[in-house]
Order: sequence, then structure tokens, then C-alpha cells
Amino acid sequence: MSKSSGLLPTLLVDPEELTSVAIVVGDPKRARDAATRLSDAREIGSNREYVTLSGSFEGHRIVVVSHGVGAAGANVCFTELIRGGVTTFIRAGSCGAIREGIADGELILASAAVREDAVSEHLIPLPYPAVPDRGLNSDLARVAASRGTALNEGLVVTEANFYPGSQPPRWRRYTDYGAIAVEMELASLFVVASMNGAKAAGILAVDGNLVTERDPEMSDYDPHREIVAKGVSAMLDIAVEAAAHAARAA
Repeated sequence: MSKSSGLLPTLLVDPEELTSVAIVVGDPKRARDAATRLSDAREIGSNREYVTLSGSFEGHRIVVVSHGVGAAGANVCFTELIRGGVTTFIRAGSCGAIREGIADGELILASAAVREDAVSEHLIPLPYPAVPDRGLNSDLARVAASRGTALNEGLVVTEANFYPGSQPPRWRRYTDYGAIAVEMELASLFVVASMNGAKAAGILAVDGNLVTERDPEMSDYDPHREIVAKGVSAMLDIAVEAAAHAARAA
């Protein structure tokens, strides 16, 4: 904490206003969207890409926090939240599908993550696994089933880079070995949570299929289409309900 203000130094949040359960998202707009599902929602912190909101769902308090793009900045968020008392994380993010047959707007439940984030290796050696909490994954799957929403469950690649350059993207190494999606923060969240005795899980909305679209330069990438928005909305509904269940069980 900042000694002068009592606030977490980067999030600029008073730990007394945090809860044990947090939904973490990349985009501050998505954080505010998720908070519309909460009663008595209010902003309790804002600095840089980090926006923190607090509210209740079915009588259980949770917080929603944006962490920006990429694992390095996201780890700042995750670490400060843990220092502020958060013990349970659900990441609700977007991803690219890397298996044929997974369509835009569909949802992914991560069974584990490949540590190509280029950040978590500075915290602990790469043999340390990046895995979600089984109970949280079960909660997300149960809520999705109760809402009639199908989930694709499988291995997610967390990659440090977004737009391609002169070298092949690292996710291509894993498409023949069970990986179904690529994103940028989940492996680091799993590692940071596990290292600190916290729980974490991830649910993701697909905003493009990198295998079937055959657009290696991502020149046609457009995450703002209606079909993606519908998937994101369904994902946030599931994340909020599962987070409330986790808060109730805490």
C-alpha cells in the first residue's frame, strides 16, 4: 500500500473497499459493462488502465477490475488485488480461436494455459504449471449449463504479442496438441494466483478464428461486431453469477 494514502499504489483503491472475489477484464469499458449487472455498483478506483468497481449480485459483494492488455501490466493488477485481500479471481476476456469449428461469439472455458506470456517466467520457472481452480471451473460450467450456453473447454495459449511480425506466432506450436484459443493474460493470472494461495479461473469470448479466417496479418480483425458483443454479454452474465456463488461459499 501507499504509505501516504493507504491506497494500493497503482490501482489507487482502498483495500477496505475490496472483496474477496474479483472479476478481472482487460477493457475498462467491459468492467463498467459487467458492473451494470450489479446492484449499488460504484467506482472505487481509477488510474491508468485500471478501473475498479464494487457492487452486489444476489446479496453478495464482488469487485470488477480492468487490467489492460498484456501480462506485464495485468500482473500489477493481480498482485495488488491479492495484497488488498482478494483471494478468488475470474477472468472474463476475449480470445482468438485456434481450432477449426469454433465460431465467433462462442465461449471458451480454460482447462489450463500455456505460459508464452513472457512475464510469469520472471516470477517462477516455466515448469511451474498455469492451471485454474477446479471448483471455480465447475461453477462457471454449471452456470453456463443453467443458462443454456455451450462452452468449449480446453487448453489456452497465453501469448505476449498481439499483431504478427517476422516470426510465426507462438500459438501455432500448440494447435496440433490440444490448444483451442489464444489470449494475453490468463497464464500469468493462474501463476500469480497459485503462487499466492489464491484461486483463479478464466472464461473467454471468441472474437475471431485465426485458423479458419486465413488472415495471417490480422488486417481484417474486428472485435466490435454484434455476434462478438452477444458472446461477451453471455460471458459476463456467467462470470458475475459464478463470482457471486464463490462469494457465497467464501
